[in-house]
Amino acid sequence: MKLNPLALGVALGIVWGGALFFTTGLSYYTGYGRLFLQALAESIYPGYSITPAGTFIGFVYGFLDGLVSGYLIGWIYNKIIR
Repeated sequence: MKLNPLALGVALGIVWGGALFFTTGLSYYTGYGRLFLQALAESIYPGYSITPAGTFIGFVYGFLDGLVSGYLIGWIYNKIIR
C-alpha cells in the first residue's frame, strides 16, 4: 500500500498546528502546559510565545513542521515498501 506523502503531510500539519494552537490558548488563560510549551515550542520556533498572537504563530509553525515531517515519512515509507 502506497501512501500519499502530501496528504499525510497536510494531515499531520493540521494535527500538530491545531495542538499547538489549542495548547497555547489553554496555557495563556489557565497556565496548563506552560512548562511543556516553554521547553518545546519556545526553544524551537523563533518568535513563538505563550500569547494570543502566539496561538497563530504556533499554528503556522506547527503546520509547516507537520507538513514537512509527514511528507518525509510518507516518501521514505514508499521507498522502503518497493
